[in-house]
Amino acid sequence: QVQLVESGGGVVQAGGSLRLSCAASETKFTINAWGWYRQAPGKQREWVAMETPGGGPTHYTDSVKGRFTIIRDRTVNTAYLQMTGLKPEDTAVYYCNARVENAWIRGGYDDWGQGTQVTVSS
Repeated sequence: QVQLVESGGGVVQAGGSLRLSCAASETKFTINAWGWYRQAPGKQREWVAMETPGGGPTHYTDSVKGRFTIIRDRTVNTAYLQMTGLKPEDTAVYYCNARVENAWIRGGYDDWGQGTQVTVSS
């Protein structure tokens, strides 16, 4: 099965940019969609960006529209989340997910690991 590892987080000033990475440890399966989620302290995990399988549009939660973009690199089975115009409310641990065939690798009750921390200072 495919294992996912996030990286690229850090501390930035409000208005700054970060590019997060999500690397797949296996390349024997075709990933047909990528998704990004985040979890702020004391809150539940929420989705922030989601690709549509089959070449459909990428959806973004209202709070990040126009600022976040999913980018994929098929040659290394990696996806990125390009974040610009960061705000303090974007502070959270960020996670990725990937869809293989008709199922997402990480389920709602699974352990999603450590993610990557993004901290935006005001």
